[in-house]
Amino acid sequence: MTFRKYTLLVALTLIIGLKASAQTQTKSQSNTKAKQTEKSKNIDRPLIQFSGVVVENDSLRPISNTSIFAKNTYHGTMSDFFGYFSFVAQIGDTIEFTALGYKTHTFTIPDTLHSTKYSLIQMMRKDTLMLGVVTIYPWPSKEQFKKAFVETPVPDNDLDRARRNLDASQMAARAAAMPNDGYMNYKTSLQQQYSRLYYAGQLPPNNLLNPIAWYKFVEAWKRGDFKNKPSTPATTDPGLDKQ
Repeated sequence: MTFRKYTLLVALTLIIGLKASAQTQTKSQSNTKAKQTEKSKNIDRPLIQFSGVVVENDSLRPISNTSIFAKNTYHGTMSDFFGYFSFVAQIGDTIEFTALGYKTHTFTIPDTLHSTKYSLIQMMRKDTLMLGVVTIYPWPSKEQFKKAFVETPVPDNDLDRARRNLDASQMAARAAAMPNDGYMNYKTSLQQQYSRLYYAGQLPPNNLLNPIAWYKFVEAWKRGDFKNKPSTPATTDPGLDKQ
């Protein structure tokens, strides 16, 4: 009895395997025939030179780097800087135009053409995405913002705020660290060029041998101009405090 069950199980397994193999082979043959049919259709269709320009629909400005390809053969090209493109396609191909920031458009080449060339002006519409407003704060949480807001020292009035912002020492430090702008760099370069042209063909003066410069140096040294002087704090008008 056990032998008969084992024999039936093996036979059933073989039957199921042969049936699945036959279905797979039939499906593969049908897919092969479909591909051959599609390939023969593509071969039978005549070739044309498909050219054109890709522009914006509102301003007519050319769109560069637009991807242009046939959906059934994946043959195509990309538009150049002026939006121009040209490649070999077949009559009846569906051409897809894709560009970053624009909606995708498709165009089917008519099957009634009697020429080997076809031109197209493809207009692309902008694909605008409206993003929500995002406010960035320097505090990672609401609790830290609340603490920083409460502990922020606020000046008593606008006058104290103005005095702190216009402090003489701070203004001098900021002025010393401020780089030259374009006009000052231009004037410095022009002055250096003028000095080179003024002393062209001769040696420039050397103040180490200038007696007047030495006299001024000695007088300044006697007056104590080179001694370190303590920095005086910024003075304020007492009348402003009363106001």
